[in-house]
Amino acid sequence: MSAETLLVAGTASHVGKSTVVAGLCRRLADAGVDVVPFKAQNMSNNARAVPTPSGDWGEIGVSQFVQARAARVAPTTDNNPVLLKPRGEGESQIILDGTAAGHYSPSAYYEDHWEQARSVAVDAYERVATQHDVVVCEGAGSIAEINLHDRDLANVETARFADARILLVTDIERSGAFASLVGTLELLPADLRERVAGAVITKFRGDRSLLDPGIAEFEDRYGVPVLGVLPHDDPGLPAEDSVSLPPTDSASVVGDEDGVANDRAVTIAVPRLPRISNFTDVEPLAAEAGVRIRYCPPDGSLHDPAAVVIPGTKNTVDDLLALHRGGLAADIESFDGPIVGICGGYQMLGQRIENAAVEGTGDRTTVPGLGRLPVITRFSPEKRVAQVTRSVSGVGSDCFESVSGTVSGYEIHMGETHAVGPVDRPLGPDSAALDGAVGTYLHDLFANEDIRRGFLRSVFDASGRSPPPRTDAAPSPYEKAARLVEPIDLDPLFAGTLTDPSSDR
Repeated sequence: MSAETLLVAGTASHVGKSTVVAGLCRRLADAGVDVVPFKAQNMSNNARAVPTPSGDWGEIGVSQFVQARAARVAPTTDNNPVLLKPRGEGESQIILDGTAAGHYSPSAYYEDHWEQARSVAVDAYERVATQHDVVVCEGAGSIAEINLHDRDLANVETARFADARILLVTDIERSGAFASLVGTLELLPADLRERVAGAVITKFRGDRSLLDPGIAEFEDRYGVPVLGVLPHDDPGLPAEDSVSLPPTDSASVVGDEDGVANDRAVTIAVPRLPRISNFTDVEPLAAEAGVRIRYCPPDGSLHDPAAVVIPGTKNTVDDLLALHRGGLAADIESFDGPIVGICGGYQMLGQRIENAAVEGTGDRTTVPGLGRLPVITRFSPEKRVAQVTRSVSGVGSDCFESVSGTVSGYEIHMGETHAVGPVDRPLGPDSAALDGAVGTYLHDLFANEDIRRGFLRSVFDASGRSPPPRTDAAPSPYEKAARLVEPIDLDPLFAGTLTDPSSDR
């Protein structure tokens, strides 16, 4: 029997679709429902390594990885069979079933590869729909983009091939929530309009009763029930794309929500790379008390931080050149505190990058690195995607204190990095450390508690400060997301076949 399917579609981008899907997945899983997330096509440079249908390793967007965890199922590429990873100059890398298929402009993708992508998405949906009882799909952007209705894989096509009911999500924080709902309904194809089972208003602050007249009139006019009004809250799920970050031409500090005094807190500088990817690697640091993350634009300054973490990038070569042009490279080269480079950040810390045209958008053969590690990276078209566990040993740098055991994460990168001088290998063969700098290809490094706390001990020590006392563990982001969506009435979404999970609490 095919699964019951719901499509969570938005009236615009960033209205809260990813959070609603994650919350519904955890809420249903808590009620004993066999639920799985699905997004036919995503666009994100924040990716995770997961198994493919063939048993290899492939990539999916971080939101579908998170949603699968929320649903308590093992994430696979079937949760996100088509992934577009922007790389600059109007091109994206196309990932099908977790495997890179090439770099294409939007016109080339839609003219020559969209039908293949649709076929891949349909096959993936059919697999998850036969293995689970409920599929909660996430749309992309707005479902009402009439210029895209003939090729809208994540919204229009998913609703049709999955025979899905539709839940519209609109964001009231920006104002115009009712206008957005009305406009979306008016612009939907007739067959999709009939599938709309309800709407949800997100990010509401203030007196809920103030919405009642508008809700009543909307429901009377269109016969679409407003099934929930969700408060403005952030459960702390990883961000999907760089829209959540400050722009490249500004500096901004995030983290330390506990409000530790300035003379006890430390700041970690993170270059705000123009093509930044997997910046979620620094989120576990920002969640620690007394730790602030400052995103620094390429033409800015590090502002005398306690440490530097250089994240990944979808285009190491062009972002490295941007650091050199802007002047931030000189700050990093002379910084004498703990510094960690992850993936593209590791490649940047080396002496140079060879065969650079493979990764960059120009025709340069060699690009100078930041010179902090005696390593050289050479690019090739091959891409490594894998989950890995490494032994932590020989940590001779100033970045970690008394760390041992193992560290787990995933690798997604092109190019191979080789040492041309003596280095420590603190995190396995694909790492290097020297004079306070550490480079590694291991994403999710700081999600490992021992590594994270060892790094922060080094950071606080280098600043002459003591870490704040540890506080009691807060509920997980998955549980917070489930609580956030509790106001949503599930019966109209699943034809009354599901018991409301909130009644079991």
